[in-house]
Amino acid sequence: MAIIKWEPFGDVDSFFEEFPAVSFPKMGLDLAVDVYEDENNIIAEMNLPGIEPEKVDVTVEDNYLRVRGSREEKKEEKKKHYYSKEIRRGSFERAVRLPNLVQKDKVKAEYKDGILKITLPKAAGEKAKKIQIKAQK
Repeated sequence: MAIIKWEPFGDVDSFFEEFPAVSFPKMGLDLAVDVYEDENNIIAEMNLPGIEPEKVDVTVEDNYLRVRGSREEKKEEKKKHYYSKEIRRGSFERAVRLPNLVQKDKVKAEYKDGILKITLPKAAGEKAKKIQIKAQK
């Protein structure tokens, strides 16, 4: 009996090879978040073009950063004949688990050129403690 290598995603890969014309356009808001840190802060950046900062809520709770907001629905005009309508309207929400504890009362959020930048100062936590192992005789 021959051994056959199991490839769990082989069928998925073959689907996209057989149908290269299939594409899945991004519909609506791109809620991707870049999260990185410097020496003292965790920084999160999110693209939110065309959204008024007053319609965005930023909260930190249970070690999660949560960004909520809305983009107003525009009424379709009968004079316009849409060929494509992909811009998502309405409410959105994105939650990101933070890698460290932060000082919630010192979080700052800035919005410039369609980019929301949130600076979260790291909380001064306990340092890792080395524990000496005692051998039993």
